[in-house]
Amino acid sequence: MPELPEVETTRRSLEAGLVGRRVCEVLVRERRLRWPVPDALAADLRGALIRSLGRRAKYLMIETDRGTAMVHLGMSGRLRIVDPDTEALKHDHIDVVLDDGRVLRYHDPRRFGSVHWLTPAEGEHPLLRDLAPEPLSAAFDGGYLHAITRHRAAAIKQIIMNGNLVTGVGNIYASEALHAAGINPKTPSKRLSRARCDRLTDAIKTTLGRAIAAGGSTLRDYVDGDGRAGDFQNRSAVYGRAGEPCPRCCAAIRLIRQGQRSTYYCAGCQH
Repeated sequence: MPELPEVETTRRSLEAGLVGRRVCEVLVRERRLRWPVPDALAADLRGALIRSLGRRAKYLMIETDRGTAMVHLGMSGRLRIVDPDTEALKHDHIDVVLDDGRVLRYHDPRRFGSVHWLTPAEGEHPLLRDLAPEPLSAAFDGGYLHAITRHRAAAIKQIIMNGNLVTGVGNIYASEALHAAGINPKTPSKRLSRARCDRLTDAIKTTLGRAIAAGGSTLRDYVDGDGRAGDFQNRSAVYGRAGEPCPRCCAAIRLIRQGQRSTYYCAGCQH
């Protein structure tokens, strides 16, 4: 599933090709995504000028002079800008034809993604209203993490992956950040001191920054808007490396299950 680094990488790879372009036409081949594609999407977008391309959590925000197209990639979705003569494949569900002739194409084999249209009069979309702070923002710091964990007994890895508390820290990046901070993923969150919360929030920001710089992670079929696969999975310290020596202390990396997700950690240096 594309996580925050993959969505941010997609945003950056598409930005130059979209901003300043006008939408000439919209072709919707399949409306049955996680939520049905709005019937009026083509009419709403046709003729719109794209002003900016933003991101909130794992939503791409295509801001136009008429409103905002809000795109979630779900588990298998991807957006690419392709030449007009590029043949549409089975799971290419939406084409947005730009005024330079190229096409922004939405591809989603599992159809767990979504596309929403939001007008300025509607304000913030309901799906965004209750989202937690962005982990790369100033609002997410040791003080915030310390405050939300004081009465929570859940393991710290489950807390930082809870989208209602922290937005966008996926499974790979949670394992990597906890290793970087030297914190055992099974630690009850309420036991973390303020100093350890400071260390963990710094590690989360650093890990996500490194992942974005590496183009995200490609474990199956993720590619960015230019068709490039991510490389962070080849640079991980613990994720996917069960039985290998920890790069910090050489103890064997362990694999456990937490909340039906794989967790990789080093018992030697994560306490």
